[in-house]
Amino acid sequence: MPLPPTAHVAAQAPVTTAAVQPTLAEQLTTFGRTTWDHLLSLDAREAGLNFLLTIAVVMIALGSLWLLRRLMDRWLARFEAPAGAPSDLRGSPHKAAGVTWGLVRLLILTGAVLVVVSVWGIDPWAWLSDGVGARLLRLALIVVLATALVEAAGFVIRRLVEGIASRSGNRRRAAQLRTLGPLLIGSAQGVLVVIGLLTFLSELGLKVGPLLASAGVVGIAVGFGAQTIVKDFLTGLFLIAEDVVSVGDNVRIGDASGVVETMTVRTIRLRSANGTLHIFPYSEAQVIHNRTKIFSSYLFEILVNYECDLDHALQIMRRVGEDLSTDPAFKGTINKPFEMLGVDKLGPAGATLKARVTTEPQAQWRVGREYNRRLKVAFDAAGIGAALQSLAPRPPSLDQSTPAPREPRSFAPPERRSPS
Repeated sequence: MPLPPTAHVAAQAPVTTAAVQPTLAEQLTTFGRTTWDHLLSLDAREAGLNFLLTIAVVMIALGSLWLLRRLMDRWLARFEAPAGAPSDLRGSPHKAAGVTWGLVRLLILTGAVLVVVSVWGIDPWAWLSDGVGARLLRLALIVVLATALVEAAGFVIRRLVEGIASRSGNRRRAAQLRTLGPLLIGSAQGVLVVIGLLTFLSELGLKVGPLLASAGVVGIAVGFGAQTIVKDFLTGLFLIAEDVVSVGDNVRIGDASGVVETMTVRTIRLRSANGTLHIFPYSEAQVIHNRTKIFSSYLFEILVNYECDLDHALQIMRRVGEDLSTDPAFKGTINKPFEMLGVDKLGPAGATLKARVTTEPQAQWRVGREYNRRLKVAFDAAGIGAALQSLAPRPPSLDQSTPAPREPRSFAPPERRSPS
């Protein structure tokens, strides 16, 4: 029985096999073997001339890098911030030009390598247009661009936040923006790093879809095991959003107190007066005592003896407070008139006189120390002395009392009773 025409054509068609693409390692091995065979085929004179030309190209590249670096430093010095500027802005032109300088240096070194390869008789352009060369070039460009984007994102966000904060008339809002800056920088750089890594893996030939699915499953598992980290991150966001604490505030958390130096993604860091750095995860900072939000106050508790005139002592305290409020060195930091709260309590050692001064945030200690100094001088001039607290004598204990006389005892055997 004759076959149909389509089957006849299919039977006569030659069987073709799909071409197998060599792997990246195989291509690199082949290229290295070909290059080594070419170098071994050179004679001594040609190899020596190529070696001298290579040294000349390297010296020219290094000299170009040194000259460009000097010119760039001289040009960036014009944009340097003054000495009174914030520490984050000082040296910012050099930080911003770090990525640009890295790309320029990479470009010069790449050009020098290509020239050296051409000197030794190897055509770099044909190799770069080939599969392995083009792939390596794309991988290098991905790494360079990802690094540049990460650095540029950090610099741009930092400058934008600092610019908005410096133009803000509200000091509290400026501190909140400066606190939010590191969180924005960390989030943006994290997203860019993940995108760059996925692009790099995709260029290597890995399938990103199954990798993302596996990462999602692993992320869920890690999320259940790292609930504290997620809690720290969310608590930090709420603390900043609700303006509970900001960088620069003087707070107390538990037994530690100090100035908020940094607020990272999951920790708050306090620097105490003695230089100790206290680091708290947000989940452990359940109760925060902020002593410098909006305004600050210093409470004076002066203990005087009963022999002095209390009304005269209160008048002196009021006069010293009013003089301090009109002093040009402290007038700008005191928000409200000096408050005399009067005689607060009467104790066994003397009377406690209480007063209060309201100042700008973090200025209460400076004003309070100066008031204490002036009040001591005024009390000495008026003959008002402070109460001396003494310990009451303790009653003698039973161990220290005179022991009662004991009955004399005899070790002689007792006399036996005579029978009746």
